Amino acid sequence: MVSFQARLASGLEKRGISTSFDLDDPSLAAILVIGGTRRLPSLIHAHQRGVRIVQRLNGMNWLHRHQPTPLKRFLTAEVNNALLAMIRRLLADRIAYQSQFSQSWWERVYGKLDKPQQVIYNGVDLDTFTDQGSHQRPTDHFRVLLVEGHLDQTNRQGLDQAIDLVEGLRSRVSLPVELVVAGDVTPALQNARPDVTWKGVVRRDDIPALDRSAHLLYSADLNAACPNSVIEALACGLPVVAFDTGALAELVTGKAGQIVPYGSNHWILEPPVLPPLIEVAQAILLDNPAYRPAARQQAVEKFGLDPMVDGYLNILLG
Repeated sequence: MVSFQARLASGLEKRGISTSFDLDDPSLAAILVIGGTRRLPSLIHAHQRGVRIVQRLNGMNWLHRHQPTPLKRFLTAEVNNALLAMIRRLLADRIAYQSQFSQSWWERVYGKLDKPQQVIYNGVDLDTFTDQGSHQRPTDHFRVLLVEGHLDQTNRQGLDQAIDLVEGLRSRVSLPVELVVAGDVTPALQNARPDVTWKGVVRRDDIPALDRSAHLLYSADLNAACPNSVIEALACGLPVVAFDTGALAELVTGKAGQIVPYGSNHWILEPPVLPPLIEVAQAILLDNPAYRPAARQQAVEKFGLDPMVDGYLNILLG
């Protein structure tokens, strides 16, 4: 997997900007802290000697407060939130948020800051993640895709919603509807749902073909700051449906997909109101050729690597 860090470093080096991972390097002009770091002594020292520090923030840990969580994991989540907030307030000279939602969330919980801040969306390689290339999109049935990093009994709400979505669609369209799930899924969940097509952990290089093989992506991540699975799907011409939580309404606009109200309080994990989601998903399946180019165009206009690199170059050195 090519990380954000590697993509950004490559983009900066193409612009003649060298990068280093040594916080004590005396030649540093700026430091980008991706979330937080436990190398606080070196970061404090850099701050004291006048090196510009930019913190990149997405969201914060919150699920542990609303579902059963082992004590050690609960405390780790709280400590990590406190570390992020401390760097944001005391050490960072500038803040890069991954979305407007991310910025508003941090400001609501930890207050506004009187320092330069900028929203910079994640970027995707539009030559790799493209709507042109190999795929096996079926013509005898519809395929709905769910991409999750890890699924087990503690975070299966998104999977349950995807299953309910597909079951609702099956009574509304003339062709069969298949649910394909990619990600690290525990065997117990897989064994409980033999009607789901389980892809397991998919290699990064295979994700574009997987996206092109589906008719629709369901984004199940609640309150996500800027989910890569969404912008990658859009770049591959795969329209997205989701509930209106997190940054999804910023990322999916026009005919790139459909975002619908959650219908209840997602911050305390109340069940969503499903019929509006089923209705818009049906519309996209039945008019798929109209949505696919719009999804690709959305990615081209907003989520290329060059705008992302330019944004970080500006906030780091501008």
